[in-house]
Amino acid sequence: MTTTAGSTSTDTTTQKPASPNAWAGRDGKTPSRLSGSGRRRSVPYLLLGVLLVLVCAAGGVFAGMQLGDRENVLALARPVAVGQVLTAQDLKQVSMAADSGMDVMPASAASTVVGQPVAFSLPAGSLVTRSVLGAPQIPAQGKAIAAVGLKPGQFPPDLSPGTTVAVLTTPGQGTTTGTSTGSGQTSSWTAVVTGIATRETEQTTVVSLQLSESDARALASAPAGQLSLVAIAGGGR
Repeated sequence: MTTTAGSTSTDTTTQKPASPNAWAGRDGKTPSRLSGSGRRRSVPYLLLGVLLVLVCAAGGVFAGMQLGDRENVLALARPVAVGQVLTAQDLKQVSMAADSGMDVMPASAASTVVGQPVAFSLPAGSLVTRSVLGAPQIPAQGKAIAAVGLKPGQFPPDLSPGTTVAVLTTPGQGTTTGTSTGSGQTSSWTAVVTGIATRETEQTTVVSLQLSESDARALASAPAGQLSLVAIAGGGR
């Protein structure tokens, strides 16, 4: 009996019951420290994910708008002469703004363009519009044709109709031509070659040039033998 009582007393003394409020919250439930910390860490990642989604969406919309405002149209892959019938090799596709306002031919209309003549001599890279197709028109409205006689060395040997050229002249003492005045100065005009005729007996090549009316008049008054042609990129000066 004594042993039992002492044992009971010892057990009672050494074992202390856990306080019911040691781990419990006010509602009697044990809080989870790990779950609260996890929520705090996940909030920045959630915001970052939302931000990335918005940025990607905005970029996609912008790219779609840019691509949607462009279309493939037809352009000349090489120079063509007035009256020349177009072939598939004369055409290429280029991308341009859909709202340019130009009467361009879409790339899908290539089959209807092939086989048609061009109304003007045009350099490579020119856009194919409905106005440049059809019966030859020489010269074009507001343009004139001037013929110049040249000797070997005054023009590129591979010159062909449709090439854009710079016509250069160095006037002699007291001569005034083109857009420059005074002695020793060089005048220049931009023109498109419309025809080439060679005179073997005179070793002279006659080149027909299309340019503005005022430039054609000035070029026609330039001294013979002082002209030379330089092939340039289409539209350059």
